[in-house]
Amino acid sequence: MSIDVRRRARLPAWLLALTFTTFTFATDDYVIAGVLPALSADLGVSEAMGGQLVTAFSLAFALAAPVASVVTATWSRRALLACALGLFVAANAAAAFTGSYAVLLGLRVLAAVAAAAVVPAAYAIATSAAPEGRQGSYLALVMGGLTGSLTFGVPLGTWVGGAFGWQATFGLGAALGLVALATVMITLPGLPPQPAMPIRERLAPLARPQVLLGLLGIVAIVLGSMMVLSYLAPFLRDLAGAGPVELGWVFVLAGLAGLAGGQLGGRAADRWGASRAMTAGVAAFAAVMAALTFCQILRPVPLLALLPLLLLWAGASWWIPPPAQARMITLAGPAAPQALALNSSAVYVGVSCGAALGGLVLETYGSGWLPAAAVCVELVALALFRAADRGRAGAMPPGNPSAPQG
Repeated sequence: MSIDVRRRARLPAWLLALTFTTFTFATDDYVIAGVLPALSADLGVSEAMGGQLVTAFSLAFALAAPVASVVTATWSRRALLACALGLFVAANAAAAFTGSYAVLLGLRVLAAVAAAAVVPAAYAIATSAAPEGRQGSYLALVMGGLTGSLTFGVPLGTWVGGAFGWQATFGLGAALGLVALATVMITLPGLPPQPAMPIRERLAPLARPQVLLGLLGIVAIVLGSMMVLSYLAPFLRDLAGAGPVELGWVFVLAGLAGLAGGQLGGRAADRWGASRAMTAGVAAFAAVMAALTFCQILRPVPLLALLPLLLLWAGASWWIPPPAQARMITLAGPAAPQALALNSSAVYVGVSCGAALGGLVLETYGSGWLPAAAVCVELVALALFRAADRGRAGAMPPGNPSAPQG
């Protein structure tokens, strides 16, 4: 291996620190799903109410991200990350000692505001400080912290909560935040703030109907998957008698399946076209959800018998976002950069709505109906993207070769 190749292969420490930071934030958001039964019982609320902690975090992130990017535009990147990570650590440390649902809800909002300030900044740093020609790979690595949290962070938090109580899971979040803070402060070079984009300019793509429909499609896609993920603990407990240990292993294997599904979905979008790849992913998701709904008739079902379906669900869930994102770029046209920025908020709106709507289904009909409801939402997502495609095609001059096909 030549010296030049070795240099290209060596990743800077600050990039790994940013990846660990996004991993930490995503773990803190999704880990509620692993400790939901114990947390809800201890706080004296229903599991549906406990799931609203995910809603609060994700909705606060979605609303705060565009505002935070404008408010902190003149801050140095080190100062921004230091303040936000400090707030995140404090919120999780306090959560580890509270016994009040209302207080915990407020602390989740504070942690989400911190995440909303850091995650977009981490993406911007990764692309602006990357060597020429490596911006995409650097950004992909930082974004990989989000998917990696489902494979490693959420299972770890679930096991810690099962062994030491749900409060210890938030203590783990504070510890991860401290590590992220230390590594970022040690490794991140001094970087000037990026030029701020006014809120009006950031939201301008929403005036285009096809972009708005595409973003609503993203919301629905994430919503359908998160309806099941947010309440996976009660779903698997009711269906298969799974406890925290078994649930942790399900998260590990599902995370690995999700990573594979995301890669395959991206390749399918390149090979088949984004619309066809997304349709295939939604069809696979719907088939798995239908099978899980049917399993309610047979319960209790051994967890090992359910495992293939759970892995297919995870793979299909992560298959869908890459072609959906590619579709979003096509729909937005010249406004693609702003639309992709809004896409991040759309994802977290979907997470928050998934937890809220899933909680309503859980409370009203029971956990067994969560997969059936998720199927309906995914079909709505597909219809929204079809409508967006038609809207863009109608806006094209006749015969324009760039109009979407299929």
